[in-house]
Amino acid sequence: MNTQNVFLLMGSNLGIPTDNLKAASKKIEDQIGKIVAYSGVYETSAWGKTDQPNYLNQALQIETKLAPQQLLQEIHAIEKAMGRLRIEKWEARLIDIDIMYFDGLIIQSENLIVPHPLLAQRRFALVPLVEISDQFVHPVFRKTNQQLLDECSDPLEVNLIKG
Repeated sequence: MNTQNVFLLMGSNLGIPTDNLKAASKKIEDQIGKIVAYSGVYETSAWGKTDQPNYLNQALQIETKLAPQQLLQEIHAIEKAMGRLRIEKWEARLIDIDIMYFDGLIIQSENLIVPHPLLAQRRFALVPLVEISDQFVHPVFRKTNQQLLDECSDPLEVNLIKG
């Protein structure tokens, strides 16, 4: 398979989140592909289930030769190796790695939907994505990341803590 351009979003709100993001980045580079861009690290309140610690989030742009399902399997393996348990939706977590975009593909399978179905509603995902690729066009909405952020009604503040 040719090299694919992928955007990931990592999040952590348990343990030492900055260390978790660094460790996940290292594992991504070792197991998945080359990281070509990192956003800063942003802090935001929890989204969905709000009675938990704030999250730190970071977007990555990677190049990988993995197919979408293989990429998802590797991401799940990294999360599991780092101690992620999947018990409840939107629960606190040591690490969460989501595929935001896989090139310009639209994927709808039982266990993978790309672009991420809630991306346009989540300021905590759009802000770091805009930092590393403001002009990338969402293949469903046909709008750039910057346009999606400009139109996003999510009220949660997203604060840069580490550039």
